Amino acid sequence: MKAIGYVRVSTDKQADHGVSLEAQQEKIRAMAVVHDVELLEIVVDAGESAKDLDRPGMTRVLDLAKSKAIGMVIVAKLDRLTRSVKDLAVLLEQFQRKGVSLVSVAESLDTGSASGRLVLNIMVSVSQWEREAIGERTRDAMRHKAANLQFVGNCPYGFRLCADGKTVEPDPQEQQIRRKIQNLRKQGKTLRQIAADLNKQKRSTRGGSPFLHSNVARILKAA
Repeated sequence: MKAIGYVRVSTDKQADHGVSLEAQQEKIRAMAVVHDVELLEIVVDAGESAKDLDRPGMTRVLDLAKSKAIGMVIVAKLDRLTRSVKDLAVLLEQFQRKGVSLVSVAESLDTGSASGRLVLNIMVSVSQWEREAIGERTRDAMRHKAANLQFVGNCPYGFRLCADGKTVEPDPQEQQIRRKIQNLRKQGKTLRQIAADLNKQKRSTRGGSPFLHSNVARILKAA
């Protein structure tokens, strides 16, 4: 059987350094020996995110799978391939349709069997659930801090940071501009018209630059 390996690093810095890539490649070569397959090549995506499958290396992997030139794809770790349950399902479906198995070294998984596919789907589903649960807890904590006027990230427009560096208080000047923007919006003014009105009155953003429609949109969204 013929196989290819797939490796990915998410930042250009990692890609330039090469350590992570080399470690992944070594594991893939070793796994190819274990499975007694011919490793045609190791496809590299350097400095690419796993947010979707739109990557040069991934495109080549899928092209090779569709052409039935390979029977196996080997990765050092599952998250090098994808972090999305949806994308994983797409990959597995395409691989299975063309008779290509997916082997992950770190997780000791082989989708060449039904049990391997089941375990793989369960693991990725649990991983995504954990990420979503962490995100929910983080958002709840930020809402709680904001409700208690505690500083969270960039200080909201209309407020300024207190001396303690943790809490915020209303900024009279920004509050006035904020109310004006809201009133003009209620009158049916467009974002660009509101920005032009503020600039005519010599109002400026927190950074001291003229208002753009995007600045107005952000203030209204945060209101």
